[in-house]
Amino acid sequence: MAAAAAAAATMIPQDVPMDLPVIDLDVFLNQPRDSPEVQAECIKAANALITYGALVLHDSRVAEEDNSAFLDLLEDYFAQPEEDLKKDERPELHYQIGVTLENTEKPKCAVDEPCLNVIARLAPSERPLDISAHSPDPKCRFFWKMVEPPPYATKFPGLNAANVVPQTPHIKERWAPTMDKWGASMKNAVEGLTEMTAVGLGLPAETFKDAGRYGPHLLAPTASDLTKYGQKDTILAGFHTDLNFLTIHGRSRYPGLHIWARNTGKRIAVKIPPGNHLLVQAGKQLEHITGGLIKAGFHEVVVNDRTVEVIEARTRQFPDRPLVRISSTFFWHLSSDHDLTPIPAAAGKAKKLRAEAYNLGRDEGDEVVYEPMLVGELVQNELRHIALMT
Repeated sequence: MAAAAAAAATMIPQDVPMDLPVIDLDVFLNQPRDSPEVQAECIKAANALITYGALVLHDSRVAEEDNSAFLDLLEDYFAQPEEDLKKDERPELHYQIGVTLENTEKPKCAVDEPCLNVIARLAPSERPLDISAHSPDPKCRFFWKMVEPPPYATKFPGLNAANVVPQTPHIKERWAPTMDKWGASMKNAVEGLTEMTAVGLGLPAETFKDAGRYGPHLLAPTASDLTKYGQKDTILAGFHTDLNFLTIHGRSRYPGLHIWARNTGKRIAVKIPPGNHLLVQAGKQLEHITGGLIKAGFHEVVVNDRTVEVIEARTRQFPDRPLVRISSTFFWHLSSDHDLTPIPAAAGKAKKLRAEAYNLGRDEGDEVVYEPMLVGELVQNELRHIALMT
């Protein structure tokens, strides 16, 4: 299977124009919940996640200047010397808070048979950059919790640890206000989408939002030093899915995020529209609780032709700024103690959808059994699996 992935290493296609559905959260927030317009937009949102595993979300409350302030702060933070960054590491907590330095995280798909099977089923022209070398990702990461402490004793205290605040003065004074402001904007947007998705699936609007009220949500920017890793076809984050419920992305200053549409297997180069738009992808928790009706979306971050063009342009325009690619990313989780037993109605629809795909000649691989478990168990199982790879 690794050979199949390796054979695709030089078969990198031209970028497919992004054509994801745009969901208008403003309709849901500003019109009566029982109006035809709201119902139609909610069904559109659910269908987008079922079909693509991703969508573009419009929310007029999202401010581009907040994202810019966030990107400036993270560029400054990751431009610090490594010895300063290492003070913010927490390996004893599986790096689930604070900083993770480059060449620490490995793409799970490099050694995960089901994931390698997904790659093998893709057309050679649509496969990701080769991850078979098992090399760690050359990106750094910072996890900043955006949580409401639960009013009960959680069974998973390690997933709910306190935040790490960098101590460098010119970073520290800006850190919490900037992180919390942009994080709250993304959190509010994604929680609105959880309500829309529930309605679109025929469930009460609060189904997922209430289940995630005490979730260990993470503002989780990644950083890639483009002075070291700016060569074309460098893998910054290897082909993978996310283990949370929904992942939401703001605009990065450097292109390079590719996603795969479930319905076609096409590789899509992401370009988030300017203004009040965010990209949302389904994660493993959403896949599990819907019994596979909505599949976690595969994605990668690489240096492509457009990345190189922007590197050259920003080097000319902003010679004094750090040349660091920051992802503006938020991981929204269900509460760690929530029961992940698949919703029967969704699981039934998933079986029907799988049969329809098979009849159309689309092979989705072996059927997955989504065992009942707590959210925290799913996360811990995944973290243990990743730890064995490092």
